[in-house]
Amino acid sequence: MHDAGKIIPGLIIFAAIVTFPFYYNMGKAVERPEPKLDTPAIQELKEKQCVESKEFMRANHMQLLNQWRDAVVRDGNNVYIGSNGKKYTMSLQNTCMKCHSNKKNFCDSCHKYVAVRPYCWDCHIAPKESKL
Repeated sequence: MHDAGKIIPGLIIFAAIVTFPFYYNMGKAVERPEPKLDTPAIQELKEKQCVESKEFMRANHMQLLNQWRDAVVRDGNNVYIGSNGKKYTMSLQNTCMKCHSNKKNFCDSCHKYVAVRPYCWDCHIAPKESKL
């Protein structure tokens, strides 16, 4: 045990380096973003109703978009009947982005917060941001 004097300090330094990110970021939680729903298209609507409820869309929008993609591309079905009984065209660009045109403040802020990179824009054309 000639190296005992080096092992203990080495383990302490290793533990300090490994745990540094946790201590450094302690108490620095990022505030949850609130999607901005103040687009001109939404302002003009008389009835502000999405294809499903706000709670449903927050929890399940990606599953719904995947179901829409499969229904349109694989089955040729492009009509969605919402839980309110109203019919909608299954289209990310012409239905969703028609109202939610502020991609940077609506989509990107939440996706960045939860650290996901959706692949919507691999096939679809990203909407041009309008200056509000």
